[in-house]
Amino acid sequence: MIQIDVLLSEYQIAQEFMAALARHELPEKFFYWFPLSVRAWLNLCNDGAYRNFVRSHSVLQTHASDLVSMMPTGPIEVISLGAGQGTKDLLLLEQLRQQGRAPRYRPVDASQGLLELACQTAQEQQFDCRGLKADLSNSAHLTALQANQDDPPRLIMMLGNTLGAFDPLTLPRQLAAMLRPQDFLLLDGELFSPTETLAGYDNPINRQFAFGPLRSVGLSEPRDGTLHFATDRDDRQPGLYRIRKHFQAARDLTIMLAGETVRLVAGARIEMNWSYKYDRETMVSLLTTAGMQPVAQYASDDKRFLTLLATRSP
Repeated sequence: MIQIDVLLSEYQIAQEFMAALARHELPEKFFYWFPLSVRAWLNLCNDGAYRNFVRSHSVLQTHASDLVSMMPTGPIEVISLGAGQGTKDLLLLEQLRQQGRAPRYRPVDASQGLLELACQTAQEQQFDCRGLKADLSNSAHLTALQANQDDPPRLIMMLGNTLGAFDPLTLPRQLAAMLRPQDFLLLDGELFSPTETLAGYDNPINRQFAFGPLRSVGLSEPRDGTLHFATDRDDRQPGLYRIRKHFQAARDLTIMLAGETVRLVAGARIEMNWSYKYDRETMVSLLTTAGMQPVAQYASDDKRFLTLLATRSP
């Protein structure tokens, strides 16, 4: 039987979704909420068109043994923040088992559908697993993941460029606060390229995924409007870049969900979630400034993706 604890209810997500649309916004968690969005995400990963999934997966395939060898002996809890369907997590869980460990797996995500997949697959592979349905943008939910000092060591992971969906000047500090001296953080992200980064998002299969939440409430492209992608810099710190996307209505629209209505006039924009990218030195400095110390770095074959293993600074 799948076990999932719930901090973020489906009713709460529905309320937040309608409120976000009314503000002309669509934050990260809604792109994995609807069943059609989950299906589009799985297609995006399975197709190989989403380069960051491929990059993250390949780095772990190559270096899982080395990463696990740095973990302390004895029991260990593996907490995956933004776990999705858990495909990448299984690479490390299996390597832990091969090295004689018995990891306890704790996938965390806002998507019920993806959490069910992660837990089901882990259980089929005979791993001890208990999911947590939570919102990583909610500081109270992150606080609920704090451990007691005498609990076993933990490997806290945020893989697949997940950090890029959040404020890079805020979330690393929250992650550092979760770490005890015996814990590790495994984090990855895309290194910005002026020529390649945007192409990794503005392509047919990713556009289908990005349009998923709007398609789920009855909108279509180009009849109702157009999805736009662009890059810019975050001037708060050198070396921070964003992929930004928005939907612009081509005509007056009425969106209905469970009897509630949101109206958009022609020309109105819905600002969708951003995805941060980094210069290499900037990505490392985000951890050190937050109070963490990188102990290993691994680059993807194309050098456009960086995976960092870190501990809390002494």
